[in-house]
Amino acid sequence: MASVRVLSARTDDLLPADRLAFRKRIGGASRIRSEKKRTEVLGIIERELDAAAKRAERRPSLIPAKLEYPDLPITEWRAELLDTFRAHQVVVVAGETGSGKSTQLPKLLLEAGAGRTGLIGHTQPRRIAARSIAERVAEEMGSRIGALVGYTVRFTDRVGDETLVKVMTDGILLNEIHSDPDLLRYDALIIDEAHERSLNIDFLLGYLSTLLPRRPDLKVVITSATIDTERFAEHFGGAPVVEVSGRSYPVEVRYRDEQGDDAAFRIGTDDVEGLVAALGRG
Repeated sequence: MASVRVLSARTDDLLPADRLAFRKRIGGASRIRSEKKRTEVLGIIERELDAAAKRAERRPSLIPAKLEYPDLPITEWRAELLDTFRAHQVVVVAGETGSGKSTQLPKLLLEAGAGRTGLIGHTQPRRIAARSIAERVAEEMGSRIGALVGYTVRFTDRVGDETLVKVMTDGILLNEIHSDPDLLRYDALIIDEAHERSLNIDFLLGYLSTLLPRRPDLKVVITSATIDTERFAEHFGGAPVVEVSGRSYPVEVRYRDEQGDDAAFRIGTDDVEGLVAALGRG
């Protein structure tokens, strides 16, 4: 059986989250007074450390060698986004609804080198959006939910050991800060729809600004509609802003009048059926 010193040295090759956990366990085992009990505990740790080392070694091979991008406006900025992600710790991506930000940014981060030592976390303000985006990204990567791409919302966790991209509500990430204050499970984070400025989003942005000096390896991408982008950039010390213009389909907001006149809210039957189906799935 390996000694405490040898086991401690082996943690250098683990994923960051595993590294911290095993160092704590090895330190605790070293303080056990009974030699027999200490040897037993260190043996258990050694076997589990072997499995953790295999996870770390295997993780880079999980990333697809070639990632496909559909014909969306954001695809035109692929080269610029990749260069910016590689050169900066924090990037603000601004663009209209329908530009493809939410579904394509996780893949762009993978291509830029993220995901090899931790998860790419992708926050959404709403549960139905978290699930639908995860399903779309998984489909485009030729995977299934819970494999390369997963999601976590209240009462549902579809994330596996080999998951690269984890989509979740911003509340889920906030809760994780309690048990993992340095967010070591992640090597990149996408804070989506930051322009909504909810309490959760504002707290996350404030917390990340204090965390990043301790985590120079953590990449952060903040997405917003084309408003308040300079304020987000200033909050993170002058982070670069990449503006992705254009949208795949026209987006129109319609309101029903106070009298309930359907003429003010007239959409096609197919649209109604699609909306009802989407809500039913949520």
